[in-house]
Amino acid sequence: MIKVGIIGAGRIGKVHTESIQKYVKCAQVKTIADPFLNDDTIAWAKGLGVQNFTKDYKDILNDKEIDAVLICSSTDTHCPISLEAIAAGKHIFCEKPVDPEPKNILKVKEALKGKNIKYQVGFNRRFDHNFMAAKEAVKSGKIGDLNVLKVCSRDPGAPPVSYIKVSGGIFLDMTIHDFDMVRFISGAEVEEIYAMGAVLVDPEIATAGDIDTAVITMKLSNGALAVIDNCRRASYGYDQRVEAFGSLGQVQIGNDTVSTAIISNADGVTKEKPLYFFLERYMQAYAKEITEFFDCIENDKEVPAGIEDGLQSVLIGRAATKSYKGGRPVKMSEMM
Repeated sequence: MIKVGIIGAGRIGKVHTESIQKYVKCAQVKTIADPFLNDDTIAWAKGLGVQNFTKDYKDILNDKEIDAVLICSSTDTHCPISLEAIAAGKHIFCEKPVDPEPKNILKVKEALKGKNIKYQVGFNRRFDHNFMAAKEAVKSGKIGDLNVLKVCSRDPGAPPVSYIKVSGGIFLDMTIHDFDMVRFISGAEVEEIYAMGAVLVDPEIATAGDIDTAVITMKLSNGALAVIDNCRRASYGYDQRVEAFGSLGQVQIGNDTVSTAIISNADGVTKEKPLYFFLERYMQAYAKEITEFFDCIENDKEVPAGIEDGLQSVLIGRAATKSYKGGRPVKMSEMM
């Protein structure tokens, strides 16, 4: 049985804890660490069978019984805790981004060299049934050579400005998943990027130095073009769609809904809105990604989203920021 430590008991830490306790047969959460641990969190975790709690994550790293850690704490802690966990010999699942600074991700990459440690980055959309179907259609050649890849990603509402101030900006917080999807579905690398942005949702986001709406175009290493459109506000729910167009056809994936019921009457034809946000849309994907992580540990397999994937998505995000601020296309070679 793989003993696990959860570092960070916020929203995503709770999701992963439930996934492990409910769906992963080879692993069990031994300890949860969170500096803001409270009675409600402890009661919730005990209901899942977790018995040990601490406000100091170092207690988890110093516990020799614990084989793997999940880093679900704030973004600014991901890199330092990763380095400490590597030094402690733990397998690591780290939520994205590993760090907003590529040089810090490179420190983690260097620390992993020569270590028999699995390090997986939390790009959960790779495990969503819709995105996996699009990936397979492209990879298998069903649509021929990829020409254009379009990714639409819109949140139902903007997060608090206090969060945006520490998130790294829209390209490293929100679009980072879409950058990963472009690489994942196309099977290619980004060579050049051009980003435009605006503040159309909340003027306070501008005071925090960020934007809330963006359109990004990319040239890929396989010759295809990619387009991402982002917005922090979609009044109808969580809008997550992809279209891959190729020489022999196309594949589209739409939004998940509570049901596929379509009502037709004198008032018109209506169907359900998309699921509200990422926890509703991607709950199965979260369970699948964490199951895959422990399968890689148990069977000594390569993780499906490793440190290099974490690095590339941040490099693309920083290139997008540079493009937006400079008002020009940026080649990825400038970022290396």
